[in-house]
Formats: sequence, C-alpha cells, structure tokens
Amino acid sequence: MVVAHQPSPPSSRQEKEKLRDIELPIIDLLGERSEVTKLIVKASKNIGFFKVINHGVPKHVIKAMEDESYRFFSKPASEKQRVGPANPYGYGCKNIGFNGDYGEVEYLFFHTNPLSISQTSKTISNDPTLFRCAVNGYVEAVRESACEILELMAEGLRVPDTSVLSNFLRDYDCDALLRLNHYPPLPPLQLLNTSPNQPPSSIGFGEHTDPHILTILRSNDVAGLQISPQDGLWVPVSPHPSTAFCVNVGDALQALTNGRFLSMRHRAMVNSCRTRLSMAYFGAPAPNARIACPLELLSPQRPYLYRPFTWDEHKKATYSRKLGDARLHFFRVQSDLCE
Repeated sequence: MVVAHQPSPPSSRQEKEKLRDIELPIIDLLGERSEVTKLIVKASKNIGFFKVINHGVPKHVIKAMEDESYRFFSKPASEKQRVGPANPYGYGCKNIGFNGDYGEVEYLFFHTNPLSISQTSKTISNDPTLFRCAVNGYVEAVRESACEILELMAEGLRVPDTSVLSNFLRDYDCDALLRLNHYPPLPPLQLLNTSPNQPPSSIGFGEHTDPHILTILRSNDVAGLQISPQDGLWVPVSPHPSTAFCVNVGDALQALTNGRFLSMRHRAMVNSCRTRLSMAYFGAPAPNARIACPLELLSPQRPYLYRPFTWDEHKKATYSRKLGDARLHFFRVQSDLCE
C-alpha cells in the first residue's frame, strides 16, 4: 500500500518571513509500481521534496554510520581539527565553503570513492577499518536506493531508457559526496541574536539549492530542515517517520528534466535543547559527464531550457559563488531568463 500525504498550497500572506507547517509526501517504495512513479513525479514537480519508506537501506547499516558520526563529533575540538579544514573535503566548523558563508554547524565532507574513503578514515577515526566499513556500507546502500528512485522517475516521465538518470550514479568515476552534519544545541540567548551584521545564529546551514542530481538525507528525530516553496515562506519538515529518508531534487536533475522537476531552496535550523545529526548523500555525475535533457522530454512547445553542460562546469560555478546564489540561470538557453 502506498502512503502519501500531499502538501497544502503555500500561504498568500505577504510577510517578510513566515513559517507554515507542511507534510511532505511519504512514499512507500514497495507499493504498486505505477502508483509509486506517479507520486514521485508529482512531488518532484510540485515541491522537489518527498520522503521514502521501505527504501532498502538496512537499519544496521544506518546505525553503524550514525554511531561512527556521533563518535567523531563527540571528540575534543583539538582532535577533530586534526582532520584539517574542508578544502573542500575534510572537517569544517561554522565556516561553510570558500565564500564567507557561516552557520552553527560542524561537519565532515568527503568523496565517496572507496580509495578516498580509505585514506580519509585514517585521520578521522581511531579505528579506521571500522569507520571505512561503516561509510562504504552506507554509501553503497544509499546509492542503490538513489538509483532505484531515479529509475522510477525516468519511468514516470515515460523515458524509454529508464536507466538514463541512474547511470550517472553507477559510473565508477561519479562525483558523489557524503556530508555528515552535526548541529549542537545553542543557548536560548544566542538563538535570539538578530544582529544586522551577521546572519541569525539560529541558522545551522543557510538557504541554498543542492547542485547535484539527487540528495538522500537521513537525520535523527530532531527537527531542523526547512524548505521554501516561495520567497519569504519557510516550511519546517518533520523528521518523522524515523525509518524514512528525505529525498530532494538537485539543480542537475532540474536541468536533466528540462525544468519539469524543481530544485527547491532549503536550509537547516538549530535546536535550543537537542543535538541534530544529519547524513546527506549527494548523487552526482562524473566530472566530464554531459548534463543534457533526454530527447524524449523535448518538443517544439518545450525546447531546451538549459544548454548542455558538464558536471565539472556546474561544480565550478557552484564553488565560485556563495551558498545562497542561484547557479542554473548561467546555463539557460535564454540568458535573460532567471530561475
């Protein structure tokens, strides 16, 4: 049986910033296939976010990755800093990227290539083998789930080759990444800091879209994720059910579907009482992979919205700009149009 809760339309009140509760669709991947594809496509078009249950990632694999994450983040700051600044991979604390973005977060960011994981595990853990096995097991399981979801998307879009999207992630040279985010609780007075000279300290990870194809997010039972269906509207996303993964469309998938699917802006907030842990798998193509909409999704009435580009081009555009900057409009066929 497919479980799905459809989101309500956003409020029309013109306030500078407001919050409104929303329920993302919850899709059972073991449901009837035609219904599952329909729900995934609908959610990807309308809001770019949905949750999946019965996703095939074993509980013990998730627990092993969570245990290793907690173990690392519980270390003294001096030990964590030995991993080195995220450049872009490694350990980061509050500073995000290279362009002055800041948030109340510490994180581990690494490439999912097994050789890369093996090397970085030596600096991250006192038991590198245990850490490496946990990361490799988690990445492999989540990648398979991501590929299944991408194939369901292609099927729902009526693309004959249903592997056209998932092949990007199955490529040995794919540029998939894993980021472990740790948001410590903040004192209430710090949460109230609204100095005009810096962003509110309640923001853990500032607003942005993901540049990749697909993001698979796992978090503990602490709320924090918010999405923005329209300017000035922020919608808290519940972490429940605890067995679910949150899935969101990335910029590259918006381009690959010729704008049919929506890469939604989102952010993460901190909690005043409890620690939040999230584990984000970012499915991305190989650097030289060509991002171009399949011909089946084009028509005289709907020509290319985005010129073909490589993942390396898009990645460079991402890293050269601030977290919240738009990037896809640089690849629009008509440069006068904006996202």
